[in-house]
Amino acid sequence: METLESIGRKEKVLAIPPDITRHHSRAGEITRYVFEYYRENLTHILPSLGTHNPMTADEISTMFRDVPLTLFHNHDWRHDVRIIGKVPPEFIYTVSEGALRYEWEVQVNKLLLDGNFDLILSIGQVVPHEVIGMANFNKNIFIGTGGPEAINKSHYLGAVYGMEKIMGKPDTPVRKVLNYASEEFADHFPQIIYILTVIGSNDEDELVIRGLYIGDDQECFYRAAELSRMVNIQMLEKPISKCIVYLDPTEYRSTWLGNKAIYRSRMAMADGGELVILAPGVKTFGEDKEIDILIRKYGYRGTPATIAATDNSDLQKNLGAAAHLIHGSSENRFQITYCTGKLSKKDILGVNFRYADAKDMMSKYDPVKLKQGYNHLPDGEDIYYIQNPGLGLWSLKSKFH
Repeated sequence: METLESIGRKEKVLAIPPDITRHHSRAGEITRYVFEYYRENLTHILPSLGTHNPMTADEISTMFRDVPLTLFHNHDWRHDVRIIGKVPPEFIYTVSEGALRYEWEVQVNKLLLDGNFDLILSIGQVVPHEVIGMANFNKNIFIGTGGPEAINKSHYLGAVYGMEKIMGKPDTPVRKVLNYASEEFADHFPQIIYILTVIGSNDEDELVIRGLYIGDDQECFYRAAELSRMVNIQMLEKPISKCIVYLDPTEYRSTWLGNKAIYRSRMAMADGGELVILAPGVKTFGEDKEIDILIRKYGYRGTPATIAATDNSDLQKNLGAAAHLIHGSSENRFQITYCTGKLSKKDILGVNFRYADAKDMMSKYDPVKLKQGYNHLPDGEDIYYIQNPGLGLWSLKSKFH
């Protein structure tokens, strides 16, 4: 509240928090504080959905509680965007170190331009991210409220450049592109204040806010990213032979989201190991119907096969889906067993995963009984357990530079 007092009263305010997939970010709670302070002057809330499904009334009530539903507006990433500038191909070629050369359209939801706001509050969590290295800051604007061109090409840039080279790092090719957009085209916007959290576990293994950073410039983000590197990255001495990851069904209902289990643990997995994903709520591959069809068609078959498949027009038009297929692969280093009761065995095998029934595997690996980290089970098996892959990054010290 002190920060809002220092900003001063505003006539018309827009809040851009994350959706339910970032429920643990505490952004819902912060948005409630914003509403309590501004009341009728907080006229719009636009969750930064990217390509995610619109939030339901139940999800909004769960995350934002008593904030009125009438304030929430859906971001339609295919239709509700406007181009405000273009990043030249030469810049993309430079930051990708010669991997790609294409123009990148800077797209944002038209509400940011047409809403006549005198303040935008961008709220979210800084945490390791597979596309950009560290999530949030201007990603919340240019990708979270972006359109097909912005989302597809930014995701593909990060994937082709190499996920292992960017995860957990604040300065990456995609971040440089977004910073370019901020510096060259942000004059279109009213004042933007970023409210960034860093979430981690305390000594009682409870999720708490470890840091809160508020500002209007890059320093705000970089300070949050520095703390997130210390709080959210688990550096392991030896590779994991068998990893069990639990996907909370209230958060994870698609492999599009649930594959955090793969790309947040991939750097720690042993060659020839097994990653078991307990996914009782996963019922689709893509959040978007068109992307779901592409995932089923091409599957998670690794970087070379996916890049080759972009010669096909359907995948070329959806490079974000191609990036997702790269991120969700083990690159043929280890086995991935998806345990779900809502996608069939045929479905799972068809996208190049192994299949197991969620009930059977959750009986064997009970999330209630397992503790975060290493577990020695009664049958003598040793496993590594991850309660929520969205909260961090697991890597070998030898792989993380």
